[in-house]
Amino acid sequence: MLDADFFRRWMTVTAASVDREAERLTALDSPIGDADHGSNLQRGFKAVVAVLEKEAPNTPGAVLTLAGRQLISTVGGASGPLYGTLLRRTGKALGDGREVSEAGLSEALRAGVDAVMALGGAAPGDKTMIDALVPAVEALGDGFAAARSAAEEGALATTPLQARKGRASYLGERSIGHQDPGATSSALLVAGLAEAAGE
Repeated sequence: MLDADFFRRWMTVTAASVDREAERLTALDSPIGDADHGSNLQRGFKAVVAVLEKEAPNTPGAVLTLAGRQLISTVGGASGPLYGTLLRRTGKALGDGREVSEAGLSEALRAGVDAVMALGGAAPGDKTMIDALVPAVEALGDGFAAARSAAEEGALATTPLQARKGRASYLGERSIGHQDPGATSSALLVAGLAEAAGE
């Protein structure tokens, strides 16, 4: 069973990996976006870690709901609302229980990903964060490591796609050949989940 400490660890681990990878995320964003994806998420996840330390929510749902709220209020562009919605909706789906099973987390994450798809209007194959998140959720039943691999493969698979949603879609065919920064950062989030679980 997964408790609030596990979810705080997930956010802390993710913040550290976003911090490490911020320049790469921004470099990926540069040819097809606003060249600020890395710096925006870096600022957002630092704020998440700070607010979790200060408020110390004691249920898994409360950890993710607070993290999501913080991302919405501190991250510019589309990333804040999208990541914020993912975590808030997942947190809401987890409810008020003090512990959650891996199966419960899988269901809640699916609800979070569905909410992101509804908000952004994106589907798998549109060259967005959805291309990493959907395969990750589908693989989660086989464990956190399987979800991480699926997310990383999903992010890589965005390279040959033409963007159909988001800022990159304005470039049309010129978006082909670039790995999507949102899918890449989403893979970091899923990798953080595996690392928090010790996988």
